[in-house]
Amino acid sequence: MPAGRKRPAPSPFAGFSPFARSLLFSPASGFSRLPLTKPHQETADMPPPPAKRAKQAEPTSDVEEEEEEERRTSDADEELSGSDGDSDSDSSLECSSSDDGEDASQEMETVQADFAFFDPKPADFHGVRLLLKTYLDSKPWDLTGFVDLVLEQTTVGTVVKMADDEDEDGEANGGDKSDDDEDLFGLITVLNLGRYGENCCIKDLKEYLLAVCGDKDTKKKLKSLLEEKASTVGLLVCRRFVNFPYEMVPKMYDSLFDEVSWATEDEPTQELQDSFRFKQYLLLVRILERKTPPKQKAKNNKDEDEPVIYPKLEDEIFHELSSWSFTFPIRAEQSAQQELKNYKEMGLVMCVKADVIPKFRKKLEALVSE
Repeated sequence: MPAGRKRPAPSPFAGFSPFARSLLFSPASGFSRLPLTKPHQETADMPPPPAKRAKQAEPTSDVEEEEEEERRTSDADEELSGSDGDSDSDSSLECSSSDDGEDASQEMETVQADFAFFDPKPADFHGVRLLLKTYLDSKPWDLTGFVDLVLEQTTVGTVVKMADDEDEDGEANGGDKSDDDEDLFGLITVLNLGRYGENCCIKDLKEYLLAVCGDKDTKKKLKSLLEEKASTVGLLVCRRFVNFPYEMVPKMYDSLFDEVSWATEDEPTQELQDSFRFKQYLLLVRILERKTPPKQKAKNNKDEDEPVIYPKLEDEIFHELSSWSFTFPIRAEQSAQQELKNYKEMGLVMCVKADVIPKFRKKLEALVSE
């Protein structure tokens, strides 16, 4: 990243309703799940993630419940008393530990995690592949080739990993870890459909999108975007685990669109610079659509009135700003969660003009700051 370019100031964490939280942290089919122990609350005055090439981690949560602190203090006191060699104290400590274990199992566990932004690299292959596994639903396609494209484009694109001091040392010294892909929790990138149009994976993608588009007029627009206009169209891909910290989402998009802008100046050839001068972005995402009309909802459940649920909050903004879009059914298994029983998972394809991206960034920042 060129020197002197800084990330924007952080935004406070957004509060979500209990119903929305249950959906965001639910194992909705087709959406990957973050392999942390429990969903966690975020602090309001969190610093922003560092510039990804700085290779520095930073805390994304530092929450301690008062009851947890009191319990730890009590445990520490009992351990000190037990160290005097008193057998009664040892017995008391065992009982206390047993009780504390039962209490802890009933409490929401606090998770501390450090996240950092990095350039994609070959060691991220399996982690990226896992995130993109259901990108084209169940269609057999060149997923491996698609992952390779994502990893090869390092000037524009970011992976988000959980990092610690040891990881930082390894990155700073050019070291590599065999389990890097296991620490990967998010991915964002944009690929030029014209530049990579001859790759098998992009051909598979185009074939899939044209096949699932049922509206004749929309298919005509889509075909034009995928063929004659492809050199100015960017395929925007953002995948992450479902309980990924939402206050980091605007920073992912800031990182992406800043890098797109920088690439139009910093790439070594005019051809490469021009390949990032996107006029339109194409997005393929997933939504939850209500199976039955809203009028059939239970009177005591206002949440069921929502005709569409966007598991990724930014997709609603993209949909609002899109010049055209279409939905299609997918074959993913439906979630068994009670909150989602009246919803079916759908694919959503959107075309978003590049000149509305500044408005998108402002809306996303405002939404997360509410």
